[in-house]
Amino acid sequence: MAKQFLLTPFFILSVLQIGYAQTIEKIKDIVIYEDSMFYSAFPSVIKRPNNELFVAFRRAPDRKMFGEKGSDHTDPTSQLVMVRSKDGENWTKTPELIYANPLGGSQDPCLIQLKDKTILCASYGWAFVNPAGLDNLKTPYFHAGEGAVFLGGYILRSINGGKTWSAPIYPPHVAQEINFNAIGAPVPAYNRGAMYEAKNEDIYWIVAVTDAPKKTSNHLLISKDKGLTWEQSGVVATDEKISFNEASIYVTPKGDLVGFLRTAGIDDQAFISRSQDGGKTFNWESMGFQGHPLNALQLPDGRVLLTYGYRHKPFGIRARILNAECTDFKTAPEFILRDDGGTSDLGYSWPVQLTKDRVLVIYYFNLANGTRHIAGTILEIKPTK
Repeated sequence: MAKQFLLTPFFILSVLQIGYAQTIEKIKDIVIYEDSMFYSAFPSVIKRPNNELFVAFRRAPDRKMFGEKGSDHTDPTSQLVMVRSKDGENWTKTPELIYANPLGGSQDPCLIQLKDKTILCASYGWAFVNPAGLDNLKTPYFHAGEGAVFLGGYILRSINGGKTWSAPIYPPHVAQEINFNAIGAPVPAYNRGAMYEAKNEDIYWIVAVTDAPKKTSNHLLISKDKGLTWEQSGVVATDEKISFNEASIYVTPKGDLVGFLRTAGIDDQAFISRSQDGGKTFNWESMGFQGHPLNALQLPDGRVLLTYGYRHKPFGIRARILNAECTDFKTAPEFILRDDGGTSDLGYSWPVQLTKDRVLVIYYFNLANGTRHIAGTILEIKPTK
């Protein structure tokens, strides 16, 4: 059973783990973007070659200002936007538009900084269909209520540091996907989670697939041309009863492909899936704890910082530090970064290295069920042999 530690500002924790005397200090919590008129959520972050930081997120009007009960995770006006920072603490106030989907709302912008300085942003969209049109759509399709019908995934590219973005690139339809989208086409591949660029510059992306009514599985796509085209590889995780969906992927020093998977139907258990043959086959298992979605960052000493939202009381953000091959997930101590969330509507963490010793973990958050905003926690991690 892994130990659990609460990190509060200026509290230093030392534990012995994998030959290192590891000291973790929570420096501070910060607000990256907050506006009471908007529901801001589902962020990602990259560090540019010039050390500038980009945080992308999905922003939509807070529906309470229109007299509605509250906001949903689908909205016809949701857009992909971003803010910038040079130090991880001070951020631009006015978000820049990445993309406004002309067919509806967009979700979960997932950034990756490639070795050649290209930036990819993966997202997916929803069209909003009037009741009279729903009966005429090609079936089956994914309907999230209030007229929201799934459009599927797309990828944007920037080759000039986020100043401009390409038209959407539509990934292939995964063979096991049963749904059609709102315009009657097979759903293009999609997911929420981090891609990974390997040493040979192949890009790995775990996508979600509706392979049966009300059930999803995870599959691997690989791009060999900087995200322009994608090929389907192995099945990352599938089960008759468990759903696998939002996922991030990481490549270990030995070359294992490791997926960190969100689940449904198994008490919110986090799962790990590993391939030792380049993504052709995977073996998956429970990690032994709750939390989702998960994201991984390689630390300077080779270990891996794994962060995730915790949508059970006390609501907040948690983390573990795994060994370089990510094999000690069941015994690695759990660190509580935040436990002051107002409701379960929070999380979607994404870590980035600020300096050799400091990491910024970003996420969306709410206090006392108030404005959904983009926040972060700065950690200092000092390993010594």
